[in-house]
Amino acid sequence: MPVSQVQPFDIEIEYPTEINDCKMSNYIEWMESCSHISITGCPAISVPAGFCEKGLPFGIQIVAPNNKDFRLLQIAYAFEQATKYNEIHPDLS
Repeated sequence: MPVSQVQPFDIEIEYPTEINDCKMSNYIEWMESCSHISITGCPAISVPAGFCEKGLPFGIQIVAPNNKDFRLLQIAYAFEQATKYNEIHPDLS
């Protein structure tokens, strides 16, 4: 699942106030895709998953059933080894 509902945004922006014509009323609302998992108590991990058209990184969130933390780490590691996105760093200059 996505880590957030938007691509990386300018550091001067406190938080996205609108996503696809839907108004965001607070800081938490724009990142509901990851906060909803937090309340389940299931283990989750975010891993690099590619780059947007501006060359900035984005990630995916991998979620496992309760008490499967070690298996989740194994899956995340396998994903990183397969994609190598964790080894690519954007040019921020």
